[in-house]
Amino acid sequence: MKVASDAPSRAPGAKPGSPCDAAARARPWMVAAVAAVVAAGVVLRFVTRSDLWLDEALTVNIARLPLGELEEALRHDGAPPLYYVLLHGWMEVAGDGDVAVRAMSGLFAVASLPLAFLVGRRVGGRAVAWAAVVVLASSPYAIRYATENRPYSLQILLVLLGWLALCGALERPGLAPLAAVAAVTGLLLYTQYWSMWLLAIVGVCLVWRAVRGEALADRQAARSAIVAIVAGGLTFLPWVPTFLYQAANTGTPWGERILPTAGFSIAAYEFAGGQRHSEATALLVPLLVLALLAIFGRALDARRVELDLRTRPGVRLQAAVLVAALLLGLLASYAGGTTFAGRYAAGLFPLFVMVVAFGFTVFADARVRYVALALVAALGLVGGVRNLVENRTQAAQAAAVIRAEAEPGDVVVYCPDQVGPDVSRLLRDEEGLEQLTFPDGDPPEFVDWVDYQERIDRADTQAFAAEVLERAGETHTVWFVISPGYRNFEGECEAIEAGLSAGRPGARTRVAPDDQFFEFQGLIEYPKP
Repeated sequence: MKVASDAPSRAPGAKPGSPCDAAARARPWMVAAVAAVVAAGVVLRFVTRSDLWLDEALTVNIARLPLGELEEALRHDGAPPLYYVLLHGWMEVAGDGDVAVRAMSGLFAVASLPLAFLVGRRVGGRAVAWAAVVVLASSPYAIRYATENRPYSLQILLVLLGWLALCGALERPGLAPLAAVAAVTGLLLYTQYWSMWLLAIVGVCLVWRAVRGEALADRQAARSAIVAIVAGGLTFLPWVPTFLYQAANTGTPWGERILPTAGFSIAAYEFAGGQRHSEATALLVPLLVLALLAIFGRALDARRVELDLRTRPGVRLQAAVLVAALLLGLLASYAGGTTFAGRYAAGLFPLFVMVVAFGFTVFADARVRYVALALVAALGLVGGVRNLVENRTQAAQAAAVIRAEAEPGDVVVYCPDQVGPDVSRLLRDEEGLEQLTFPDGDPPEFVDWVDYQERIDRADTQAFAAEVLERAGETHTVWFVISPGYRNFEGECEAIEAGLSAGRPGARTRVAPDDQFFEFQGLIEYPKP
């Protein structure tokens, strides 16, 4: 997050009247092209054929609870409450269908686009502003999380709001911008815990400016901003006991601890659309090249760019904050034994967008800039279209068979319990089914992450299989939703399958797990004798 604007108003080496300077002024065809990209990006932020996968279905189930029960539910989930409170109110008005629950994230994502323009114009001029809008509008990362009812689009929106508020507080200190800084600080902490790493690095930058700022006014403004951030942080105090409980008891048992170096690679790929998708590699290359040019590049003329290891003043601070905050978060995750997923870096994505947007200004020839921007937009929208047509979960296949053939009294079993929320959501209109999950035999709507590994280790797969068969008796079918290969469940689900097969010969695989899905699961039928 940039704490002061020291960006040039035009690209390095550009002079008034040059093509690069002219590029900063909107032309009709440029406006039409940007409008087309933005329109496509807006549409893609609201349209996907995917069913809700685990995290989304679980979020809806928690947000549907009475507000008085929300904190206890989140103690067992590991997330902060703001998005759930907002979604609770949203569902009261819009309903809890897939389109409805995702629309709130889509609105947050659309609201981020004009904010990206304002931030880009403030820190780099109109050329950076337009480039930032195009990059963000076409980003498959932004599109993906606009179509998920998860807090990441809200986090991106809040970071952009906070960026503008902080710039305002540093340039024209006053109660309103400082109150905005404090408010956004608190909202970020209540939205996603990884926000604390960004806030910590911004705080370090402000401390530096408060001590080493060239002018007294700059130092005083930085001190006021520090006070505002601290005030915003104090609003988080009521939630601290819950946060500490979550940190001690939940974590990320579904993933392995990774080295910080690997975390940088994961974040970069995710920002380009994700390692699962080949087009992400095609987009990753120009994004990284543009980011490096933004930091180190300087135009000599229309055909030559030189590298300056001192970095460019207009972008060095936001690039440093981006790298430092990501590194701090990755080090904390590694030290705490938790994993890292690219979505955790959503709060850093606006900084990445701005760095990339600066990269276009390195090209003194406007034609090169336009071609590069068009390439990034086209590759990004291709990734966004994949999000439109790709289903993130295989849940619908298993649910379709159960809905068509199951009878009241049949038993539906889930292993691991992590495949329960999305499949059971698709079965919620089916009456009379008895549904339970491994390891605890709980209903499938929720996943309890507290002491997860210990509860798996204590569970007896053969006793669980015997209990399932006893519940089904001689008159009901057992439907086993299974997803092999989950971390901490190595061999557990297969052992349950063997126990059920021993008690119910004639098992049939109705759906085979397909790892082409982000979340895959199969279905085995154990017919009644």
